[in-house]
Amino acid sequence: MPPLIVLASTSPYRRQLLERLRLPFEVQAPKVDETALRGETPMATARRLAGAKARRIAENFPHAIVIGSDQIADLDGAPVGKPLTHEAALRQLMSLQGRQVVFHTALAVLWQARSLEACVDTQVRFRTLDRDRLDAYLRLDRPYDCAGSAKIESLGICLVESVNSQDPTALVGLPMIELTSMLAQLGVALPRI
Repeated sequence: MPPLIVLASTSPYRRQLLERLRLPFEVQAPKVDETALRGETPMATARRLAGAKARRIAENFPHAIVIGSDQIADLDGAPVGKPLTHEAALRQLMSLQGRQVVFHTALAVLWQARSLEACVDTQVRFRTLDRDRLDAYLRLDRPYDCAGSAKIESLGICLVESVNSQDPTALVGLPMIELTSMLAQLGVALPRI
């Protein structure tokens, strides 16, 4: 019998991505302080938080494969957070016009004594659009829980000029190519027949 898989995240986006593998899994909220440490780069923050989330859940599920992930958007070395409100999202999108943002999506997979970690970067260049179009987008898609204020898997694709990544799912929040490689290293055969 394969080990239990636990996703250390309540993100609906990560849950939807993990469902693609057609493996049974549980979801647990890791309850980790997500504040960046002083002097920490956005990539280092993403890596640290992915590992911390996985370790927190592994404490209660010591025999499970625990998957932790975190994503930090990076504009010229500074983190771009989740806007949470319409006004903050509009300010954020206005500041990203014509610029490139790097989304660092870190992954940590723990099982027994094994710990696998990776970080997949995605470069996203935003289009230059007028304020009215950005406002209309926000009212339609409501991406207030997304760093960068754009749901790339939805209408937010209209805001983007280009995307460069080794794994298109990393931008949504869980790098599935890397995850399937890690699961294979742990002996989880995919696709399951």
